[in-house]
Amino acid sequence: MPNPDSKLAADLSEGERLSLPPAIAYYIRKLVRRNLDRLQSNLAPEAAITVNALSDFDAVIADLYLETERINEAVSELKSLTSFHQAFSLQKSKHRQELLDLERQIFELLGFEWQEIDYQKVILVVDDTPENLHLLSSTLSQQGYDVRGALDGSIALAGIRSIMPDLILLDIMMPEINGYEVCEQFKADTLLQDIPVIFISAVDDALDKVKAFEVGAVDYITKPFQIEEVLARVELQLNNRSLQKRLEEQNVRLQQEIRDRQEVEDKYRSIVENAIDGIFQTSPGGRYLSANPALAKIYGYESPAELVAQITDISRQLYVHPTRRAEFIAYMQRYGTVSDFESQVYCKDGSIIWISEDARTVKDANGTLLYYEGSVKDISERRQAEEELRRARRDTEQLLLNILPQRIAERLKKGQVIADHFAEVTILFADIVNFTPYSAQVPPVQLVRLLNQIFSTFDQLVEQYRLEKVKTVGDAYIAVGGLPQKRNNHAEAIADLALAMQQAIAHFYRDTGDSFCLRIGLNTGPVVAGVIGTKKFSYDLWGDTVNVASRMESEGVADKIQVTEVTYNALRDKYILKPRGTIRIKGRGEMMTYWLVGKKGESA
Repeated sequence: MPNPDSKLAADLSEGERLSLPPAIAYYIRKLVRRNLDRLQSNLAPEAAITVNALSDFDAVIADLYLETERINEAVSELKSLTSFHQAFSLQKSKHRQELLDLERQIFELLGFEWQEIDYQKVILVVDDTPENLHLLSSTLSQQGYDVRGALDGSIALAGIRSIMPDLILLDIMMPEINGYEVCEQFKADTLLQDIPVIFISAVDDALDKVKAFEVGAVDYITKPFQIEEVLARVELQLNNRSLQKRLEEQNVRLQQEIRDRQEVEDKYRSIVENAIDGIFQTSPGGRYLSANPALAKIYGYESPAELVAQITDISRQLYVHPTRRAEFIAYMQRYGTVSDFESQVYCKDGSIIWISEDARTVKDANGTLLYYEGSVKDISERRQAEEELRRARRDTEQLLLNILPQRIAERLKKGQVIADHFAEVTILFADIVNFTPYSAQVPPVQLVRLLNQIFSTFDQLVEQYRLEKVKTVGDAYIAVGGLPQKRNNHAEAIADLALAMQQAIAHFYRDTGDSFCLRIGLNTGPVVAGVIGTKKFSYDLWGDTVNVASRMESEGVADKIQVTEVTYNALRDKYILKPRGTIRIKGRGEMMTYWLVGKKGESA
């Protein structure tokens, strides 16, 4: 096909881009609309632009070809092809195939894929004159139509249901039954009534034409006819018939889509109305646009309408912490969605509950935010259970810390076996003097209360000097310095504890008015420390150092602190110690021991 505009496109500079004249674009849109049933966009699904009868064809061309030179070539070709199509369409009865070829080229340049339609239009010609019947049949067949002929109306009526033509050319003046009567019978049949009928008659009277249209004809051709006129009118009515069918099919599809959408909406509405979780839509400004019954129930309102009407400022009226709404919006602006967004909110009656929100942003085609939508769960029971679990865990941990040193408790929670060797620690054994005879003379409650007061005082002193209580056995109290965390001044810390315990016990009195006193023993050396037991844990110490410390207490004197020579050497520079001399210790023989009297620089 010649292309007179190609040189113009080649002469344009790189920066000059051609565009389709409005009249050409309008003409192409008409072609697209007329051929919608055989056109399919050939652009990739991810293309930035779509192409249809309403498209901006200049934008489509620019997106298809990208380079200015190629865009200009495409525009020039379209202008040229459209001009030829316009010229041929004036005589389209003679150039049907050429018009189809031109349309195919135009559509392909615009990114359409041309779908060949194999369906051949069927035309029924009814005329009692054989020459007319032969002329019309042969001419229409040459144009690609499937032509069926009938020499009178009775034959046409008898066979039309088996033919089901797309168009009927019907002579009026025929023997036995004329064209008007044949047409009336066609139109009375619901299966045939939509087939267009063109009357062909030698009668040129206006009243006859009026009658033809009254019985259902769509056109009227007067004999002797011009074949070009017949072809033009045939093509016009077939195109109209195709458009009508297309509209009917589209209407059927549209009605089905409406029914499908209604079903989906009904199902969605049912899901929303009967959902256990609350469902909402909120405006960016902080108002509820919609809510389901579940959400109203969660917040204590009678209905969704009441909730929407009464909550006009979500950040102030709903969230316990007003900044929570701002945090929600910040998440939505950054991520577009939010999950498990937990908050405390007010109910209608002023009570407070915990909720968890899942939400997303909804935007229009231009990316403008429309609203937020999502769901809400009432998680108050879960949060209460979690809080009770945390409280129980804290209580358990506190009980564990009451039994075990913190570092040991942490290791035990990790499932570790607790068994450690320490090269040097200092151990304190303290015993309340003559407490056993006293315990037989007082009620149990009074006895336990007194011991609890005394040992609680000792516990505070142990914590003050950053030592570890090992355990109590009856009226005996055992503490250690230098474990589980090693420290260099463990002997000094234990000595301070012993002196403080002596002062503290003096504030507790017997019924006689006499104060209690302690017998204390100290020893320094290596030990093994560990936890034993599975149900009742016990952190204990083992080794000769422990046994000797116990002997220092049991072989000591009331209101005195007896220390071994090893402990004496650790304390002598800062503390006042007096020799006791050698004493016999079971299992160890003769040992030199000392009395811890006080700290140097302090009154003894």
